[in-house]
Amino acid sequence: MRFLTIQRILAGVVALSSLLMVGPIVISLWLDDGYAAIYGDSLIAALALGTVLWIPARQAEQELRVRDGFVVVTLGWVLVSLVAALPFCWGASDMSYVRALFEAASGLTTTGATMLSGIDSLPKSLLFYRQSLCFFGGMGIVILAVAILPAFRIGGSQLFRAEVSGPVKDHRLTPRLAETARALWRMYLGLNVVCALAYWGAGMSLFDAICHAFSTIATGGFSTHDQSFAHFHSALIQVMATVFMFLGGINFSLHFVAFHRGSLNGYLQDAEVRAYARLVLAAAVLVAVALWMNEIHTRFPKALREGLFISVSFLTTTGFTTTDIGAWTGFVPLFLVLLAFVGGCSGSTAGGIKIARALMLFRQGAREVIQLVHPRGRFLVKLGGINVPGSVLAAVTGFCTLYVLCFVVLTLAVSATGLDPVTAASAVAACLNNLGVGLGEVSQTFAAVNETASLLLTFAMILGRLEVFTLLVLLTPEFWRE
Repeated sequence: MRFLTIQRILAGVVALSSLLMVGPIVISLWLDDGYAAIYGDSLIAALALGTVLWIPARQAEQELRVRDGFVVVTLGWVLVSLVAALPFCWGASDMSYVRALFEAASGLTTTGATMLSGIDSLPKSLLFYRQSLCFFGGMGIVILAVAILPAFRIGGSQLFRAEVSGPVKDHRLTPRLAETARALWRMYLGLNVVCALAYWGAGMSLFDAICHAFSTIATGGFSTHDQSFAHFHSALIQVMATVFMFLGGINFSLHFVAFHRGSLNGYLQDAEVRAYARLVLAAAVLVAVALWMNEIHTRFPKALREGLFISVSFLTTTGFTTTDIGAWTGFVPLFLVLLAFVGGCSGSTAGGIKIARALMLFRQGAREVIQLVHPRGRFLVKLGGINVPGSVLAAVTGFCTLYVLCFVVLTLAVSATGLDPVTAASAVAACLNNLGVGLGEVSQTFAAVNETASLLLTFAMILGRLEVFTLLVLLTPEFWRE
């Protein structure tokens, strides 16, 4: 293990995290809300920690190996979350550091679960800071570092492999990795700009439009209002949110290709996107019919619009709502939470196990059933017309098994802290899937969660954001053996 090289890179990541404070400082000084000193102290703390880590390792020049990349990515997320918690802890006197860490990790992992209430009354600089955590976490602070660190002669391919979400890890849009990272960031930034303009044109204030764009494309779910999208009372804004959440749940490589080729064929030919669109439509119709039949919405067009909005919100693990779904009768609340386990497309900002994995798992199960009927037949699992190798199917099966096992173990652990089973299970589902909305006592905020459970749920957020293997591999003795 090349510890000094790892330490040097982590020093750079922590120092970069100080940039999170720059925007809020400017807004705080402009509005004179008294929070500028808090962000300034947090910025100094980040730079100081980065410097302390950098000085002993400043001469390290070794290239990273794969195992080193896992350590950097995992510790990078942890350290940046620790730094990002400071403004919440120092700025909100009623928040302990553990709860502030939960809030910061929730933003950076684009989970969207919150410990805060009375959000409308918070200073705008703190609201902007909170939303910006979703923005930077959406594509990943580590990927941003990959685009910059080559200037310091530090290889980044190991970081990229550990950070990118989805079953396919080595796909590159451009020959050089740093160019790929920058291309993804440009596309991500462009979508944020278009989304903000759309929200502004639909009736949001410019501040709300920018802030909600940050958490929409990132599928983060934070809002500047306690009522989330119900605050705006606008069908047009709801439709805009549905469109951009849907786009946030698609592989950003496809956005890049579509933009540069000026063609939608990439979307239409992608098996994962087609399955994603079909699942959205099926879920939306199912939820709409249930809302209409249970007279939650008496007009079917409104029920359909609500069904489409909430289905896209939960499938992409964004977590925007227009009402407390826990108050709905019938199967819909549980169905929506389970829908988040599927998640969006691989290579997107969404959480969950991803559509590609779910599709492969389903087809593998269907193949085994057919094999029982025709034991001498030879049946292949295909995705997009291409045979899926057995090694990939084994990896997908292992991932999904481990994912469910983590959910069960974490649910039992959170229940042991005193939460009721429904609250515990839905809270873990909300955090592991980076959804942010649960049932029971966590259907609106996580303020009722005790600090021990908060730490466990913070772990679940990072575990889900790094797709289980990246973090759990560090807990195996074999990983640390040379």
